[in-house]
Amino acid sequence: MKSLLMPGIALVLLAVLLHTGLLAPSPALVSYSFFGAWIAGLLLSSRFHSSRIFSALVVLVLARQAVSYFSSFSLGHLSASGPGATALAAVGILLPLDFVLLSLRQEKGFTFSSLAPAAVFLFVQSVFVAVLCRPEFPAAHRALLHPLVPAPLPFAAQLCFAAAGIVLLIRYLLFHKPAESGLLWALAASFLALRFGGVGRIPNAYFAAAAFILATAVVETSYLLAYHDELTTLPSRRAFNEALLRLAPPYSIAMVDIDHFKRCNDTYGHDTGDQVLRMVASRLARVSGGGQAYRCGGEEFAILFPGKTTLEVLDHLEDLRAAIAASTLRLRGPDRRQQVRGPDRRNPRARGRAQTGRIQTGRAIRRLSEALAPTELSVTASIGVATSREETTLAEEVVKAADKALYRAKAAGRNRIETAFAVGRRARTKTATSA
Repeated sequence: MKSLLMPGIALVLLAVLLHTGLLAPSPALVSYSFFGAWIAGLLLSSRFHSSRIFSALVVLVLARQAVSYFSSFSLGHLSASGPGATALAAVGILLPLDFVLLSLRQEKGFTFSSLAPAAVFLFVQSVFVAVLCRPEFPAAHRALLHPLVPAPLPFAAQLCFAAAGIVLLIRYLLFHKPAESGLLWALAASFLALRFGGVGRIPNAYFAAAAFILATAVVETSYLLAYHDELTTLPSRRAFNEALLRLAPPYSIAMVDIDHFKRCNDTYGHDTGDQVLRMVASRLARVSGGGQAYRCGGEEFAILFPGKTTLEVLDHLEDLRAAIAASTLRLRGPDRRQQVRGPDRRNPRARGRAQTGRIQTGRAIRRLSEALAPTELSVTASIGVATSREETTLAEEVVKAADKALYRAKAAGRNRIETAFAVGRRARTKTATSA
């Protein structure tokens, strides 16, 4: 929830404060804030090769400028048939559609092949809006425009925003990506900007909030890549090292290693190995006892238990070990193309022996189905745990002690828990069949 709400909701609430008058900066400052956030977002997204956020920022500025430009041709108000109202309706439909398409689009970086389709698509949209909203009044009438009365956002546009918001929320809940969260909150801020007319100090404040949200989404994505493992979504080794600096005794550290993982990779391939890592990581993420799991590299993981001793975490680690051992992956047999096929039914000689051919074909199909029958792969994990002591206050020493306990668990038969120091008992488990 924190990654979903922050910093998007904070920036939207800041714009709401401007709307309510609790904060009252000048209109020029609000406008400059929008362009400052927009330029910063473009620079960040180009530097970190985030073409989706870059395109979203382009969509945002095109939407703002279209509403602002065509609203200037309305005489004193934005009537339902004027260029400004038409632009507001067109932008209200196209902007959420663009945000959803950008969310569904796979990130491919800054290459001509990835940017060219988006550029062409936005150009066609811009021409469409320009033709649809062509002014009916000469430019000299712009001097008669103030003050403008905001036109209501059409129901169709509101429906598009609602549908796009649901899609972006679902995609965030599925993938937990900062880009989806940024697009969602930028969509909300853009809706408020158009809801209140799209022109003026208040809509500009919401547009500025949307630009800031998209710029911060690039920073959040970079942070996620730096401190979280992309494959398992667990915190990475860098996050683990920083967490060690914040630990205060007493605390326990458990080192977890997947048994026979190299054999699994060699036998089933790296794709299956990645599935195993994700499966084990999902169990580690749900470890009880207040533990936080990290992926330290390869098949090795670590769990930190602040304020816990070895005796207090052993039962939780045993539950974790049992959960990993009970987990299975469903695999399919060899590729169908590698199987020996039955008789070719197109062979003329086989046609003359229809009955014999049908029998042979039936046997071949049965053999093929048996070869392709789903199989299950299970893995186990060995765990070593150590607790800080008066004579072992450095976290690095506790990690080394947990590593030594892990090695003993491996040497003693795997699929078991070993403790670094005498705690009255050790958890031992018979080795289970593993990959």
